[in-house]
Amino acid sequence: MAGVVSYHRSSHTAVRERHINEAPAVRWLLIGIAVLFIGLMIILPLAVVIAESLKKGAGVYFDAISHPDAMAALKLTLLTALIVVPLNAVFGLLVAWAISKFKFRGKQLLMTLIDLPFAVSPVIAGLVFVLLFGAQGYFGPWLAEHDIKIIFAVPGIIIATLFITVPFVAREIIPLMQQQGITEEEAAVSLGARGFQVFWRVTLPNIKWGLLYGLILCNARAMGEFGAVSVVSGHIRGRTNTLPLHVEILYNEYQFSAAFAIASLLMLLAIVTLIVKAIVEWKEQNQLKRNSPSH
Repeated sequence: MAGVVSYHRSSHTAVRERHINEAPAVRWLLIGIAVLFIGLMIILPLAVVIAESLKKGAGVYFDAISHPDAMAALKLTLLTALIVVPLNAVFGLLVAWAISKFKFRGKQLLMTLIDLPFAVSPVIAGLVFVLLFGAQGYFGPWLAEHDIKIIFAVPGIIIATLFITVPFVAREIIPLMQQQGITEEEAAVSLGARGFQVFWRVTLPNIKWGLLYGLILCNARAMGEFGAVSVVSGHIRGRTNTLPLHVEILYNEYQFSAAFAIASLLMLLAIVTLIVKAIVEWKEQNQLKRNSPSH
């Protein structure tokens, strides 16, 4: 342990020396490039959204965000996230447990399939669901016979969003579970702990920050998804429009101030998500510091 601590401290000292000996011009150049890029690509667009949303006054702004169609879009967006995020949490935990704790054939194929939504265009994913569940799709006649509507309805939006957001939780916790191994779980079982007790008291504390981070990313993508949802929703006002789709409709109708007002709602949700993400990262770093050998 002493050797590990010594190595950790020497590595930290070397990093500090390289930082101190770095040429000031190089440091300020890199910092300047980063700040300029963030300003042009992030800060400026956000400022434009705020300015355009308030261009015609606060009255127009509040009329736009309080419009029944906007409220319906907000409710549907939150409902979709409320359903999709817990489902992805359960799936992510189950698949991460299977991949990290068991040896079986096809493990690499399973991990590849989990990453599939990253590689497939959301629009293509939406079209696939139309081919499956649409009126002329493979399951369309059976669904129509049983009066079940998926495409151009809320279930289709939830299914499309679920597909797009599948990897986020799983990919955050799989490496943590693989790094953790099974030693601690085996020790808990040998002491008489049951399956749920092992998960709750041993596994979950080791992956909780990764799980929270994955949930935050999943929630952000679920609320902002456009491509797949646009294909399966049908753009029915007050019924199947999420906030991103409502922004598109308003913009296409040349209601620019209203479109930017709704966009500011999405921006607000994104800011809240980033704040939660920052808090999670801060708490994780503090815990790592408390658990580090130097402390």
